Amino acid sequence: MENTRENKMGTMPINKLLLSLSLPMVASMLVQALYNIVDSVFVSMYNADAFTAVSLAFPLQNLMIAFATGTGVGINALLSKSLGEKNFERANKAANNGIFISLVHYVIFLLIGIFGVKAFFSAQSSDLDVIAYGIDYASVCLIGSIGVFTQITTERLLLATGKSVLSMATQLSGAIINLIMDPILIFGFGPIPEMGAMGAALATVLGQIFAAFMGIYFNRRYNKEIHVTFRSFKPDMAVIKRIYAVGLPSTVMASITSVMTFGINKILTSFPSIVNDAQSVFGAYYKLQSFIFMPIFGLNNGMVPIIAYNYGAKKPDRMKKTITLAIVYAMSIMLIGLLAFTLIPHILLGFFNTNLVLGVPAFRAISLSFIFAGFCIITGSVLQAVGNGFLSMCTSIVRQLVVLLPAAYLLSLSGNINLVWYSFPIAEIASLFMSMVFLRHIFKTIINPLYK
Repeated sequence: MENTRENKMGTMPINKLLLSLSLPMVASMLVQALYNIVDSVFVSMYNADAFTAVSLAFPLQNLMIAFATGTGVGINALLSKSLGEKNFERANKAANNGIFISLVHYVIFLLIGIFGVKAFFSAQSSDLDVIAYGIDYASVCLIGSIGVFTQITTERLLLATGKSVLSMATQLSGAIINLIMDPILIFGFGPIPEMGAMGAALATVLGQIFAAFMGIYFNRRYNKEIHVTFRSFKPDMAVIKRIYAVGLPSTVMASITSVMTFGINKILTSFPSIVNDAQSVFGAYYKLQSFIFMPIFGLNNGMVPIIAYNYGAKKPDRMKKTITLAIVYAMSIMLIGLLAFTLIPHILLGFFNTNLVLGVPAFRAISLSFIFAGFCIITGSVLQAVGNGFLSMCTSIVRQLVVLLPAAYLLSLSGNINLVWYSFPIAEIASLFMSMVFLRHIFKTIINPLYK
């Protein structure tokens, strides 16, 4: 069984391999994006202030997912590379220590959910109703985050051994539970009372916990390449360090998005007469853009283990072809997103009952960054797959903190909110140049020397 998997990762035609690993993940990511959008649509139908609160909760939710997926990237890369080198003992240690790290991260967010959410929302809004809805929503999401940490970790264990279909099934199961429970818990049904924003959070948590149980079952039943046990487990600092070496930059990069969105929401408060509408438009954008970006992340999930495996197996031609195809696919997806956000923004905004006068120019301006973003996202994952996540982290820091936020602030001084949104394409152009330089560096120092 192991040989079959190794032959698949090391010998199957790259296009077929990339699609076979990525398409199930792309499909599940699209479903995830869909239920995130539906979740917000239901909340916007319930109450406009509740939708603003859910939008403001995005940085906290994103921070939590950043820690979960960042650890998953580290586990995935170390597992795949270890299997490519036939180092099965280290692969098992990667799995065990990765689960341990995820549990530690859960405890951190549990404490934030109990003690930190009121201060978080009060820093972004002075509207008492928005703050109250936000506390209800975010507290449930963070206190119940054991589900998302377990779900993402178990998915990455499956993906690292080539079982993308089972990983997809795990995600889909959680998405379906969320979709079913959302309207029931938000609006009430039969003996179940109306819960509003708290109901939306509870539906999300229930879906994540169900998916986590599915992930545990699939790993125990079908993932024979690795063995997870805590009977004699002791944290291995060397393995943890290697997981963080790849995963921490990914965590930091995703966390930077939380800082950026928090910063943009703060900048939008400089337009007091339209602040709630502006924050809702920004929230609607982030919900909808996930429908474009999620497939790219699914593509990344299929690409990273291929590159990591063939890096360990010293097969540079397969690495190059994987990178080329992933970039082509990512930029094609982003072109579709650009067309949608440019040509039909009024239809997209209509799902959330948001302000079209503010939303249409915002969507058209921000979406100009999409094509550049496709190339940059793939490049960042390539850097992580070969153990150079620090370079990817530098690109993300420059794009979102050094360029985007200062540009948005300076443009806000004009008093024209429509100009603020152009900070996104400005920042993405800076990221493009850095990504091109770093990708060339990786080819020169890591991939090409493998021919020797």
